[in-house]
This record gives sequence, structure tokens and C-alpha cells, in this order.
Amino acid sequence: MSEEVKTKVKELLTTGKIKGFVGLISQEGHIGPHLFTNDDELEHLVTGDLTRPGETRYPLNKTLIRLHREYPDETFGVLVRGCDERGLKSLYVWNQLNPEKVFAVGIACPQELADACECHKPYPDEFVAGEKAQGVESVKVNQIIGMDLSERFKFWIQEFSRCIKCYGCRDICPMCFCKECSIEEDKLVDTGEIPPEIPIFHLIRAVHMVGRCIDCGLCNEACPADIPLRTLYKKVSDIIEKEFNYRTGYTMDKSPLNILGPTSD
Repeated sequence: MSEEVKTKVKELLTTGKIKGFVGLISQEGHIGPHLFTNDDELEHLVTGDLTRPGETRYPLNKTLIRLHREYPDETFGVLVRGCDERGLKSLYVWNQLNPEKVFAVGIACPQELADACECHKPYPDEFVAGEKAQGVESVKVNQIIGMDLSERFKFWIQEFSRCIKCYGCRDICPMCFCKECSIEEDKLVDTGEIPPEIPIFHLIRAVHMVGRCIDCGLCNEACPADIPLRTLYKKVSDIIEKEFNYRTGYTMDKSPLNILGPTSD
């Protein structure tokens, strides 16, 4: 899969269509994010381990936002999977990126990864490598919804009680782009308490994820306490789709900025 991506990125760089490419690099046995600016570096470009979640994942769109703010007149490419593309579409709507200054190079996730992530759309609209896998409904969400209300409440309180308030879920989220974060506001969440107050922290963040969560699962992977945050946000997204006919990143003709207004098919 990496070879197809390398070929496409080399074309974009050598023709001058992009100033640089935000992707993954393998160096000294480690994989990390990297800005490729010439084709000599591409021999080290990789797409990561796509066989399971939790392997070589980074919020590359977050790096792209920083580049866009620093170099607003330059065009950059970025490696995207289905969830990353949903992030790009949402960031365009939220005016965090200019779609005319971004060139996405897509890869499709294999079925085993789609199953593990329970991803509705495990591929971008256009991709240069991989094969289109089937979308998957969330079994985990249905299991929790199947509990009675008191049992469900007890479940989430137990999950949230493990939180050490490291802010890893917020820091890795590609859709957390606010310059000031309200979950650090002492009037809402007292900082420095162990164990932290529950469940206020995560309920505040869940509300802030309405219209933003792209179901990438990075919050789950970053959480040292293994709190099933992705499952919580999946349900929030299901509610928004049912009530307002909107799911983040699947369309650009509706905006979460006016999600409470009239909707149309």
C-alpha cells in the first residue's frame, strides 16, 4: 500500500502541486508523523500498520491545521483514511482549513480494521491504495443501550471513575482546535484532584463533541485508563443523526454551526 502512496506523493511534490506532505515516516525502528518536502525522503514514507487499531496512528490533520495557520498561502498534502477525510470535511466547515489549500491522498482500511473500529465508512471518497470494506454497525453501543437506565448509569460512573484527567483524549483529538479549552475552567472542572470529580469532565467533553466527533477512535487509543470514549461519542453521533439528519464529516452541505436549525434531505 505504501508504494501507491509514494507514487502519488512524488507526483504531487515534483509537479509543485503541494509544498509538502503530512504523512508517516519510519526511522530507526520507529514510526511517527513527518512533513515530506522532497521526493528523496519518500523511501521512508509508510502508511502504518492497518491490521489493527492502536498501531501507528497520529492526528495528522491537527498538524495540518498548524501548518495552515503558519503558511496560509501554501498547499499541503495529507495522508487520510475514512475517518481522517471526515475530519477534513468538518474542518473545512469550521473554517479551520481552506479546502483549496489541501490535497488529500486517501487509503482504504481493510475489513478487519473496519470490524475492530465498528466504522460506518472505513474508506475516503477517493483513495489510491486499499480496497473498499463494508461499514459496520456498533455492537458495543447496542450492548450498553440494552441495559436499563440505572445499570447504564452505574456502568458509565464506574468507567469515568478511572479517569486521571490527563487530557490525553482532548490533546490527541483532531477536532479539538479551540485556542482556549473550557474543560480546564476551574468553575466547571476542578483541576489537580485525584481522583477527579466525575462525571462532569467527560459529560462536558461529550457535549462539545456534538457535530465534531469523526469517530476516529484516537481518544480511546490515547486513554491510559481504557475508558470506552469512542462508544460514548458513537451514541452521541447516532442521536444527532436521528434528530437532525446530520453525521459529522459525511457531507459539507450542512453545517454543525446551525445544526439546531431546519434540515433538508
